[in-house]
Amino acid sequence: MIWNPEYECMDREALLALQLRRLQTTVAWVYERVPYYRDQLDALGVRPRDIRSLDDVRHLPFTDKTALRDTYPFGMFAVDLDHVVRIHSSSGTTGKPIVVGYTKGDLSTWTACTARVAASAGITEKDRVQMAFLYGMFTGGWGMHYGVERIGATVIPAGSGNTERHIMMMQDFGTTALVSTPSYALYLAEVGEKAGIDMSSLSLRVGLFGGEPSGEGMRAEIERRLGIRATDNYGLSEVMGPGVSGECECQCGLHLAEDHFICEIVDPATGEPLPPGEEGELVITTITKEAFPVLRYRTHDLTALDTAVCACGRTLARMRKVRHRTDDMLIIRGVNVFPSQVEDVLLAIEGVEPHYLMVIDREMGMDRLEIRIEVADEVFSDVMADMVAFTRSVSDRLSTVLGLGAKVTLVESGTIERSVGKARRVLDHRSME
Repeated sequence: MIWNPEYECMDREALLALQLRRLQTTVAWVYERVPYYRDQLDALGVRPRDIRSLDDVRHLPFTDKTALRDTYPFGMFAVDLDHVVRIHSSSGTTGKPIVVGYTKGDLSTWTACTARVAASAGITEKDRVQMAFLYGMFTGGWGMHYGVERIGATVIPAGSGNTERHIMMMQDFGTTALVSTPSYALYLAEVGEKAGIDMSSLSLRVGLFGGEPSGEGMRAEIERRLGIRATDNYGLSEVMGPGVSGECECQCGLHLAEDHFICEIVDPATGEPLPPGEEGELVITTITKEAFPVLRYRTHDLTALDTAVCACGRTLARMRKVRHRTDDMLIIRGVNVFPSQVEDVLLAIEGVEPHYLMVIDREMGMDRLEIRIEVADEVFSDVMADMVAFTRSVSDRLSTVLGLGAKVTLVESGTIERSVGKARRVLDHRSME
């Protein structure tokens, strides 16, 4: 279902003209109201009147998390707190949290964007949607909650944790849709299976997953074990929350809300724009936000854009599923390694469970990588030669993809700690030295 055909199917020339008008308004808005941006623009010699085309977005300053933390708590707000009706923030586990605010108009925009994402995933007013995201200061649960309600579907605000209770609700309430991280969806399946529940017998038919990178292997595993169609959506608190983009039934990329965001792909090392279709860092400029507009926010997410019209009829550009982040990259013995590379290899091996942990140590000045992987019970054998051969096979496949050797340790199912939020995939002891 296309929630808002006027914008989702807009002629691209008209869409680009709309983006330019909104960009010009936003630049003037922040120049007048946000001292940080006024100083940044003045330092670059840029005035709002200098924005005459969409290409001029490149003359605007980048924004990163450091700026948002340095202006904590309200230094980036463009309106008085009297006009802010909602405040959210990041966890602040690495220092001061990032605080974001919303006017009434912002909440209406946010709700419209998440309704669009939910509708594109196939949610209708007949669905019962179970929310397995944390409520509170985190934007994930709240954003999708109101979008689903806008469609007219029934919201079950179950929150995070207490997995057995989630499953009970699914059985008793006839839940048809699940909103969670992909790793938590797999954990739900695992808990249900261990309890002897046929998860495919539930009323679940679709999942809306976000909050962490996941590949096609994980999607296939979720779909198989829950008996649903799994869709991706994307967002981040710094620019709004969930609702920035989402998959349609074609599952060929996430449609961006380009009427609300200008998205660029840049070289993460130089910040220079990259040609269409090439992978790089996603940079987002908000063009309809009132309380907390941001210019050229560096997401650190690596993706590529496709502006071809989708088979679903939407003309909005699509972003490729985010598999890597520039700040998730590990450098081990001089080799760049992403956790998603490990995931892709493991999910293609029969008998390997979709749970793993990369443990990195340093011995005698040399980095050492151990990958602990869960395997099904039938993999463990009384014949030592069989176990050695299986472990060596997994190690060889990982070494081929990663470009370096790693110690592979097989562990029993359920050994690696589960999370109700984002899965923890890396334990880097080097950072603790």
